[in-house]
Amino acid sequence: MTQSELAGLLEQSVRAYQYYESGQHVPEFPNLIALADFYDVSLDYLVGRSETRERQP
Repeated sequence: MTQSELAGLLEQSVRAYQYYESGQHVPEFPNLIALADFYDVSLDYLVGRSETRERQP
């Protein structure tokens, strides 16, 4: 998936998404949820608080 496609998923500009990838900006909470859903991982895994990728029930 390209940066442009992910930016579209988040309804952000490509540049805004690039800032997320480079660590210059932090996504807003709804965008974090969208990214976790897209990658099918837990929010804790996405933000580096857990080594467990799987979501817990």
